[in-house]
Amino acid sequence: MSTPNVLYILADDLGWGDVSCHGSPIRTPNIDRLVQGGVELTQHYVCPMCTPTRTSLLTGRHPGRFGPHATVPSNAPVLPDGYPTLATVLRDEGYDTGLFGKWHLGSAPQFGPQAYGFNTGYGSLAGGVDPYNHRYKRGEFSVTWHRNGELVEETGHVTDLIGRAAYDWIASRDRPWFCYVPFTAVHVPIKPPQPWLDRYWFDHFDADPLKEASFKRYAAYASHMDAAIGQLVELLEATGQRDDTIIVFSSDNGAINGAPLHSSDRYPGWQEASPRLGSNLPFRGVKAQLYEGGIRTPTVINWRGHLAPGIMAQPVHVVDWMPTFCRLLGATPQHDPQWDGTDIWPLLAGTSETSANRTLFWNFRGGTRLGVRAGDWKLIAHEDDERQVELFNIADDPYEAQELAAEHPNVVRELSELIRQQRTLDDTSRRDDVTSPLVA
Repeated sequence: MSTPNVLYILADDLGWGDVSCHGSPIRTPNIDRLVQGGVELTQHYVCPMCTPTRTSLLTGRHPGRFGPHATVPSNAPVLPDGYPTLATVLRDEGYDTGLFGKWHLGSAPQFGPQAYGFNTGYGSLAGGVDPYNHRYKRGEFSVTWHRNGELVEETGHVTDLIGRAAYDWIASRDRPWFCYVPFTAVHVPIKPPQPWLDRYWFDHFDADPLKEASFKRYAAYASHMDAAIGQLVELLEATGQRDDTIIVFSSDNGAINGAPLHSSDRYPGWQEASPRLGSNLPFRGVKAQLYEGGIRTPTVINWRGHLAPGIMAQPVHVVDWMPTFCRLLGATPQHDPQWDGTDIWPLLAGTSETSANRTLFWNFRGGTRLGVRAGDWKLIAHEDDERQVELFNIADDPYEAQELAAEHPNVVRELSELIRQQRTLDDTSRRDDVTSPLVA
């Protein structure tokens, strides 16, 4: 077996119910084909918002380990200088490494992708941007579009630019590569190109004309991203790399149901209210919540000829990807890793059916919202009010309709102790120069 490439594609704010293979009216044929031919992870957990998930993916650690600002969207740098990421370890193993899209782990150029293992970096140093002017929210980091750390001005739709840059980079590689493509779609502001909006012209979704127009924009934005994904997969076919490339698709958190104008008009340019956006149904909750809808996202790994198509239903977490890829690809960190994640390849390959004694942990908004899942039990706690806890049995009640804390006080105590143990590891790799407020 030749050394495989890795293509990791991350959508922004795409909900569980926003892909057509999950019953959505949004047409996502390319994502659906990856699911049909790959292993769908039906209990793949992420963090409730963007920066925390991206931190976990690239470090194999929970974001709270890097300080409170890593548990929310952050313009301040998240990782200590020189901290080894998945890109660093693969680069040291001989891989070429490229990131195309949204970074959001430090919005100043000196803290961009190239400082943390990526040979090539392109896109937004900060968070989501207006699709046409490529500006982040008004303020210090509004001008954020860059190529290899140099701020640049370009013309074009953000999805096209990201997809084309990743396409050209992959097409020109002459050694194994790790390509991370974090799209800004479907994050607000939502402005699909007119040809994609026209594809939904004859569809009808909502009796409310404002919600109807809003959802059509959202659907078109998602389908446009799906097409860009299809172009990358087609490139792999055309260049003979398809069977030698591991493809992962996921989303950084759940969808939001709608966004008022004041949510979008922080971005320079003409903006509109979006009263109807994504869906996490049938799960409860939205982005920025610890309910399943905020942290369980559509996810698939596809490696044709190596992974048999199917469903992997065991609970796993985004922190698992770094240890999984490192061990699968024979990439060993120079220092002993402090991973919170575990190697899930035996689960993906079907050689193991259990992940024994697994504890999944969430620290959100600097510890004011905490969560843990152990076995079938899931506890959501509020650090500022120890009496305010919610307990669910996810196996019996995946949609979190029945809160059980009063009925199972012993389980609450056990899971609260697991949270306490996890909290002792937070801040262990925190930068000492970050004094910015929690929310960016």
